[in-house]
Amino acid sequence: MKLSIVLPVYNERATIEEILRRVAASPLEKEIIVVDDCSTDGTRDWLLQEHKRLGIRLILHEKNKGKGAALRAGFQAAAGDIVIVQDADLEYDPQEYPKLIEPIVSGRADVVYGSRFLGSEAHRVLYFWHYVGNRFLTLLSNMFTNLNLSDMETGYKVFRRELIQSIRIRENRFGFEPEITARIARKKARIYEVGISYSGREYKEGKKITWRDGLWAIWCIVRYSLFD
Repeated sequence: MKLSIVLPVYNERATIEEILRRVAASPLEKEIIVVDDCSTDGTRDWLLQEHKRLGIRLILHEKNKGKGAALRAGFQAAAGDIVIVQDADLEYDPQEYPKLIEPIVSGRADVVYGSRFLGSEAHRVLYFWHYVGNRFLTLLSNMFTNLNLSDMETGYKVFRRELIQSIRIRENRFGFEPEITARIARKKARIYEVGISYSGREYKEGKKITWRDGLWAIWCIVRYSLFD
């Protein structure tokens, strides 16, 4: 099966070369789709210069729209059998692709979430309140979707291409995570979780999500579970 790897990118000049090297090192048959969300730190210039040499499909946004909008564009362009979201910030390890896609390859799943809270893989120790916030949002999402996920907000989400391309995504920013979870739950998709490693970064390293995004996630959980 062919894998479509969608990388939403915004101001990741410090990590873009390394993450693309790691993604390319995965032995799986794949296409790499990078969506630059109007970066202003040199990321865009580097991608324009290097994408053909690296064999990358590059999509450019002319204004900053947000992670959800970048993923929407990447999903629409995907041609592989399986689509995986890969953040560009080195928090998630592409060497874990084989175990992430296995439930789909074996025919057991339509969607796989890579959980930072399952298993015994290595995790960087960082912010207590981020941990609490993530667990609270997952609990609230589970209450509305009747799922038993351990990590709704994970950046590693894997989909059968036909499924993800059949879903209308409305959220442009980090509201994508609760929205897509609500939508796949309503479709009765078969969802699996796989324990992953996680190397979280600090705000000084470019971490972008804030408490405001957490409040918006609460609204998205309610909205997309009940009304849309």
